[in-house]
Amino acid sequence: MTLVYTILFAGAMFVVMALIFRPLERVFPAKPDQPMRRPGFWLDLSFFVGQYVLWNGLCLWVVAMIGGGVRWLVPSAIVDTVASWPLWVQFPIVILLGDGLIYWGHRLQHRVGFLWRFHAIHHSAEHLDWLAAHREHPLDTIFTITLVNLPVFALGFPVEALALFAGFRGLWAIFIHANVRLPIGPLRVLIGAPELHHWHHDKARDAGNYANVSPIFDLLFGTYVHPGHEPEAFGVEEPSPKSYLGQLLWPFRRKKHADERLTLGRAGGDD
Repeated sequence: MTLVYTILFAGAMFVVMALIFRPLERVFPAKPDQPMRRPGFWLDLSFFVGQYVLWNGLCLWVVAMIGGGVRWLVPSAIVDTVASWPLWVQFPIVILLGDGLIYWGHRLQHRVGFLWRFHAIHHSAEHLDWLAAHREHPLDTIFTITLVNLPVFALGFPVEALALFAGFRGLWAIFIHANVRLPIGPLRVLIGAPELHHWHHDKARDAGNYANVSPIFDLLFGTYVHPGHEPEAFGVEEPSPKSYLGQLLWPFRRKKHADERLTLGRAGGDD
């Protein structure tokens, strides 16, 4: 029965997310001509189902094990102090710390060949919308959500706060992949709008915009990109498998020279 409930939960989540994000894509489309069942739809749907039915439990278990070890690194006095703060103080601090970690971790994913092997799965999507956000290799997911939640684990936040942070970041990650372009004007230098993350998915592997919730770290370290229009093409330069199983196995089959194209910088180069 557990499998049945898991499948029902996955179906319910698909409906809920479609009801949240599909209207936004219809009212504020970044690419107005892109249909819901665009090329790659069934592959991304497979990733969605795989994430909710197969991998979420495993990923959360691994991250919890890592988090349990990290907590011992922080003095109890700091943990007790943070725990005494109200949630409205904890929330922005955790978001900022998590964004800093994911910024540098994300840059490493693009520059270190071994990490790029798995992260390239996510970037292989040639059409972006809320469903494409789920195209992630499970090992890449473990890397990402571990980084994002390190401050939560290390500082000993309560379960309620952990659930809030995880839910917010999950929805935000889907939002910035959505086929949406919101008229937020100068606020885009504070808010990680979809139009910024769309440029991160440009075919250039070092396209920039590595931050998540806010582009503050991109602005600080010179990787902020906003040309004012959508990229011409998403995806990766090398051909990628078109099947779910093929994509899961792709990181283990790719040739070494493809990994090393931008590993740890070309001479003097940067992102």
